[in-house]
Amino acid sequence: MVGHVLVLNATYQRLNFISLQRAIVLLLKQKAEPIEVDVSAQLHSERLSFDSPVVIRLVNYVHVPYERFTLPLSRRTLINRDNHTCQFCGDTSGPLTIDHVLPRSRGGATSWENCVAACLHCNHRKGNRTPEEAHMRLHTVPRRPSDPFSILYDRARHNEVWEKYA
Repeated sequence: MVGHVLVLNATYQRLNFISLQRAIVLLLKQKAEPIEVDVSAQLHSERLSFDSPVVIRLVNYVHVPYERFTLPLSRRTLINRDNHTCQFCGDTSGPLTIDHVLPRSRGGATSWENCVAACLHCNHRKGNRTPEEAHMRLHTVPRRPSDPFSILYDRARHNEVWEKYA
């Protein structure tokens, strides 16, 4: 994604994506160093000229308290968790919806453990039933994601430079 830079911790652990402007500030303040640059995109100021950063690494280690981090359940994060695949038929080509394994009308909660991505056909076929009642099998058991970074930052999926740090 143009205009965004992947930030790595001092240990090369993925931290976040930031704007190009914020990355330049970190580099100029010497709080980060460039790891990957785009040589075709030069940045110029009155006195400086350098390659546009794509991946930067912080000079000092930043402690990240992941144990307190709760990943929000949304349509985007759920579909990313399920790898853009219908959890009933395995289709990856069509639009996906959210399906409640135990329907909400029967007391099913909107939670990581009760929701899956489903294509329109499978969601309609399952209807207001459980997968067992509809004679449909789930490909994976729904659970809370173990790696919040990969779910939140799906934009790195098709960027070959960023994928090296996945």
